[in-house]
This record gives sequence, structure tokens and C-alpha cells, in this order.
Amino acid sequence: MSEKTYLVAGLGNIGSEYAATRHNVGFMILDAWAQASDIIFSTERYGDVAHLRLKGRDVYLLKPSTYMNLSGNAIRYWAQKLDIPLENVLVICDDLNLPFGTPRMRLSGSDGGHNGLKNIIELLQTQEFARIRVGIGHDFTDGAQIDFVLSPMSEAERAEINTVGEKVIQAVKDWIFVGGQRAMSFLNAKTQKN
Repeated sequence: MSEKTYLVAGLGNIGSEYAATRHNVGFMILDAWAQASDIIFSTERYGDVAHLRLKGRDVYLLKPSTYMNLSGNAIRYWAQKLDIPLENVLVICDDLNLPFGTPRMRLSGSDGGHNGLKNIIELLQTQEFARIRVGIGHDFTDGAQIDFVLSPMSEAERAEINTVGEKVIQAVKDWIFVGGQRAMSFLNAKTQKN
């Protein structure tokens, strides 16, 4: 393939009951990107997929339909089907360990307790893929983690996620065009100043 091809996967759970929940931040950001780019998702094997062209690059947006804990199935399938090397795969997901609305980019690393990332690492057999984690806070009592991540966001939180989504989308574009190290520096430095 002469032109570069990228896979950007946003994690979440399918179904209207999960649509506005904290665990679906990845889906929300890809939906906003598709809407801003005037492209639509089509339902394909293992997920909803949209395609856009950015300055000679092919970028595929993927919302896995496998549910969060089996996200690796969809990412492995589409990376192989589209012949995309793992260095051109980026995952967007929620993170309980970051303050609400704080994005952080890493180019590799552990799952950090996130079951979606855990499954992706297991099925890709590597931690060497980029990810942007978006903080959803940790305002819950012991044992209430699942209820918290699967509860709907408030209107104010959704508005904040829309703003954060713009930063995340810009970071993904930076990752594509100027490389992972610079994209990570730009995003993480910006969010530390705020």
C-alpha cells in the first residue's frame, strides 16, 4: 500500500441503554468526528466502521460491536483485514484514574485496569499500540465501579466531553501527521496546563 492507512478505535458498549454512559466516551468521540467530517458509519463485521481521507491518508474509524470486554476481537480483525500495522492503530477509551475530562496519550503500556484494553493487549499479543485515555473521574464508593462507568453522564459532563473530544481528534490527527512522540507531547502538555 503506497498511502498510509490508520485504524482509530473508540471503545464503548453497543445499545441505546449505554449510549450516554461514561464507559462510551470512545464511541462519543468517534461519533463527533464522523459528524464533523460528514461521514457515516456502516455496520460491518465486529463493529460500525467509517472511512475518511486526510491529506492522502486513509483513516478508518471503528466502534466495536463486541462489547467492551471483547474489543480486541474487532480491532484484531480490522487491523488484519485492512493490512494496518500495529503502529498505525490507536484506541480511545475511558479512564477511571484520570480527573473527568482529562485526556492522556501513551504510545504503549499496560491496560491500567481497563478490561477493553486488557482484551486488546491479549489478542494483539502486545502493549505496543497508541491509546488516548479520557478521564471520567472516580466519584463512587467501594464496589460501585461498574454502576459508575455504566451510569449516564450529566448534561454538563456531556458538554465537557464534546470539548475534550475536539482535543482528542486533533491529537489523533497530530499522531498521523507529525508522529506519536510529538502528538503525545502536545496533548499531554496542553492538558497539564489546564
